[in-house]
Amino acid sequence: MATTKPHGPASYFPSIEAKYGRTIDEWFTAVRDSGRTGHKDIVNWLKTDHAMGHGHATAIAQYHLNPEKWAV
Repeated sequence: MATTKPHGPASYFPSIEAKYGRTIDEWFTAVRDSGRTGHKDIVNWLKTDHAMGHGHATAIAQYHLNPEKWAV
């Protein structure tokens, strides 16, 4: 039986959780609660307010804004 390996932004989720100490669902809740809606605004907020690296912030923003695109 083949397993599906995460692709796209989801491939970053394990390292995001390990490095920043929150689950991905917690990050999505934080983004939603922040009121930010644009990709660049979300990325900048994660980088500035949460000291997240650019690649990790981009992965969260991309998935948050387009979950249907990345669903397995």
